[in-house]
Amino acid sequence: MGLFGKSHEKPPKELVNEWSLKIRKEMRVIDRQIRDIQREEEKVKRSIKDAARKGQRDVCVILAKEMIQSKKAVSKLYASKAQMNSVLLNMKNQLSLLRVAGAMQKSTEVMKAMQSLVKIPEIQATMRELSMEMAKAGMIEEMMEDTFESMEDEDMEEAAEAEVDKILFDITAGALGKAPSKVTDALPEPEPSASRSGARGRGRGGRH
Repeated sequence: MGLFGKSHEKPPKELVNEWSLKIRKEMRVIDRQIRDIQREEEKVKRSIKDAARKGQRDVCVILAKEMIQSKKAVSKLYASKAQMNSVLLNMKNQLSLLRVAGAMQKSTEVMKAMQSLVKIPEIQATMRELSMEMAKAGMIEEMMEDTFESMEDEDMEEAAEAEVDKILFDITAGALGKAPSKVTDALPEPEPSASRSGARGRGRGGRH
């Protein structure tokens, strides 16, 4: 007998172990993707600095928008890893319930996490396969077909101007935030406050 007393070719513990291995494999894939994106970010940063020095404002803005989208992609991938960890933990808890009570309950936590994971393009195929196996074994409810629709095009709206300005400001150490027409190799430094104070003092003295 398998989960919920349903007959199944494999015992629950073996199924959970197989699912856990597949999930951990996908987590390693995500780790590689995060590293790849972050390496590309470093290249884009260098390109922004080069374009800024050449006064290529439009290029800087386009590259800054690429940076924003890559950061959003990394955030999504980290969120996916957290959901995978949640699935692993809940499957382990289900095995504990099986040993104590002799049966497992459908897990709403696993169901919720899998509903999100099947929409991530990078891992969609594996997560879809796992969700079907879990539903067959009785751990989660069977998902509707529209649940599997990808979220690939979500959150791809134009980056806000404030976000672009912040990226440019950070990368150029404050020299480019409002995107001036040209930035020289020697980034501008603020005028010393003491000099300005002295100039104001002399100006007031001259009026008396």
